Amino acid sequence: MSSHWVPVRKILQRAAGVAIATPVVTGLGLMAAEKIRRNKYPLDKPFPVTPPKVEAVAKNETTVYTYGRDLYDAMLKDIENAQHQILFETFIWKADEVGEEFKTALTNAAQRGVKVYIIYDGFANLVVSRKFFNFDPAIHVLKFPWIHTTAGHNVGPIRSSGRDHRKIMVVDDEIGYVGGYNIGSLYATHWRDTHMRIQGPAVWELRNAFVDFWNRWRTGQLPALPVTGSDRWRPTLRAARNSPAELRFPIRNIYLDAIERATSHILISQAYFIPDHDIRDALMKAAARGVDVRILIPERSNHVVADWLARGHYSSLLKGGVRIFLYEGAMIHAKTATVDSHWSTIGSANIDRLSLTGNYEINMEIIDGGMAKILDEIFATDLTSARELTLDEWEGRSVWNIIGERAVAPLGPLL
Repeated sequence: MSSHWVPVRKILQRAAGVAIATPVVTGLGLMAAEKIRRNKYPLDKPFPVTPPKVEAVAKNETTVYTYGRDLYDAMLKDIENAQHQILFETFIWKADEVGEEFKTALTNAAQRGVKVYIIYDGFANLVVSRKFFNFDPAIHVLKFPWIHTTAGHNVGPIRSSGRDHRKIMVVDDEIGYVGGYNIGSLYATHWRDTHMRIQGPAVWELRNAFVDFWNRWRTGQLPALPVTGSDRWRPTLRAARNSPAELRFPIRNIYLDAIERATSHILISQAYFIPDHDIRDALMKAAARGVDVRILIPERSNHVVADWLARGHYSSLLKGGVRIFLYEGAMIHAKTATVDSHWSTIGSANIDRLSLTGNYEINMEIIDGGMAKILDEIFATDLTSARELTLDEWEGRSVWNIIGERAVAPLGPLL
């Protein structure tokens, strides 16, 4: 290579370094600023909740929970009454009062002869004491590792980096839980989230999801779980499961299909809303044809970079007729949606890259007017703790906010 190319190469290398470093430094700066702000203005404002609501869906009895303590009490009661088997899977499990409640309940179940299987994500619980995850020897535990490979397969970046973000519990193959709640005292009283309990044939959907994951990722010391079939071919309550190992991401598709069918309204509640081009375009097209499209998200979430990335979509959405509501003073962590009071979903997946094309996730797709009506009512209750963001307000934001949004934008592919 001739010598006159060396300076050019150095310039390009430096430019690439600056391009990579700028969003990272900006993100770190925002995180530091948010930590100071959170200490001054914590996300601890009381919020209205909807009492647990029971609804019959086909041959299933479902209950929707919007307050963590109500949910945990129901889960602990079902663990206490378990006779044969408990399948328990969570993303985050805090070593606090609530975390100890669940650990004790599961230990007691195992000691009275119930077969207990636990899955938790290793990366998500790095800050939790290792001692906490020492369980009774009778309990079978699968710690989903930071980096994972599949024997005999060519594991690429997506397949090896996806986290287990699911939250599932199945008791005696008769009762199941799924939704957005992790396990911890903070979530019991200070986060607004949504979870559902199912009793009936649709529990198979959750059992099958747990068993497939367990059998794929278990080590040689852990027993395999039997796979059972289902005679329900067109269920009105069905699990959509993202699986990076198979490059299978159906949750994004159920959202797109429902949005494109909408004729009346779309109500979406999300903790982290960073839509890809297709979902954003589908929402704006729905608004353009007269559909009332409303997105409810935290004004400030627990992930400041996700907030700034979400703001990068506000201009196009608001100009496209999509209404944005900001949940104030507390963290809303729900991952739900309803369309036309007919279709709905409750689950673990956010509308962002990590959830829709990266992590192991599970959402229940429910085609039932009664369930959709319950979620419509919950959405209306949540709006009483939110304010609408108008286009005029957004376009009047400071130039520093605009600079911050643009600087962080390159981090979008990571979240």
